[in-house]
Amino acid sequence: MKSSFSFFICSLCYLLVLSCQPSVKKVKTPNIILIMADDMGYECLGCYGNAEYFTPNLDKMAEAGIRFNHCYAQPLCTPSRVKIMTGKHNFRNYTHFGYLNPEEKTFGNLFKEKGYKTLIVGKWQLNGLNRNNPGNQDKNRPHELGFEEYCLWQLTKRRNEGERYANPLIEQNGMVLDKLENRYGPDIFRDYLIDFMERNRDSPFFIYYPMVLVHEPFVPTPDSETWTDPAMRYTKDTSYYKDMMEYADKIVGQIMERTRKLGLLENTLILFTGDNGTDRSILSRMEDGRNIQGGKGMTYETGNHVPLIVNWKDHILPGSVMDHLIDFNDILPTLAEIAQIELNHYQTDGRSFASLLRGGRYTPNDYLYQYYHPRWGTFDSAEYVWNHDYKLYGDGKFYHISSDPYEMNKLDLNSLTREENRLKLKFSEILSERKKEYIKNLSSGEN
Repeated sequence: MKSSFSFFICSLCYLLVLSCQPSVKKVKTPNIILIMADDMGYECLGCYGNAEYFTPNLDKMAEAGIRFNHCYAQPLCTPSRVKIMTGKHNFRNYTHFGYLNPEEKTFGNLFKEKGYKTLIVGKWQLNGLNRNNPGNQDKNRPHELGFEEYCLWQLTKRRNEGERYANPLIEQNGMVLDKLENRYGPDIFRDYLIDFMERNRDSPFFIYYPMVLVHEPFVPTPDSETWTDPAMRYTKDTSYYKDMMEYADKIVGQIMERTRKLGLLENTLILFTGDNGTDRSILSRMEDGRNIQGGKGMTYETGNHVPLIVNWKDHILPGSVMDHLIDFNDILPTLAEIAQIELNHYQTDGRSFASLLRGGRYTPNDYLYQYYHPRWGTFDSAEYVWNHDYKLYGDGKFYHISSDPYEMNKLDLNSLTREENRLKLKFSEILSERKKEYIKNLSSGEN
């Protein structure tokens, strides 16, 4: 009897101890939406100092999240798309403009393998149509690269067969959509994205939305006064760039609002960036009185400096502004860490900044390296290393970019300070190491 009573007392104490332990809240697998505008440099948003385009939704997204002041893409679209999707320097896997080698593994594959529902909507242009690469008519290519569903422009149809705005030519899960005469392409992509969220609200999802806005042709949007006249919908004029910017902002706002209404905002990480600098025909007016000309395709500041806004309600400190150097290679490992995807057997050249988003310890990049071979048009190729203040090219040109962002004046190598010489030597060593990797890739046939 005494033994039974002792057992009862011990059991009761054990249960009391358990009841006093803090409950462990199960962390839900986060949804992720990555939005990437086409040809939108950092200078185009109000939260970065623009005074010409009305971008209240993106400004609000930045106010409620984190704005990165120094995010860098490649200066041209395909190089950036290949880079962000694989997390690798261009010399590893970029072979042709408009092409992503189907043997590559993308963040779509990684998320699908993790059990996420995956979608890509918007601009594809990665099947190799420009050079008639083998398999360029493969309608399953997005599936093979990790996306269970797609709604895309320029998958197997060339641009000259149909544009992306009024009366768009869009392929959706293997079929060409019809009856789009009075439709606007960006609306179709938005609607499919929202429908996908609604259908998969109870499952973790990864959505990659490479927008078609705000790439030329600069034409009316449904919010433009001239849209009501169907004959005017194809009229090209840079004055419509403002309308296109504001329509892109409107779409982001609609996606944010639907995410909120679905009760998913607290569990959805949303990122917004751009694939390269603004079109060079566009001049944007800033609050400080400057006029910034787009630098798409060029290797100086306005060619690859893009916006990066990250929003994750209740998970990151609202209104934060970060001056750390962020490279497009860093996006994939960051998203992977947030989704708890192990990258042990996946090579990436990036560095995750997930801990930075959460307010934890983070070792920032001291410098960024870029290999840029456009393989398109007359753009020059180059490789370079830079930090906030200095930039060194592979051919030896050295610039003080914080005071000379357009790289108009090369530094006199015979008149460098001791610190400038030290930095130039360090950057030279980095370029040399990357060159060895590049040559090794060539000799092994990897590129």
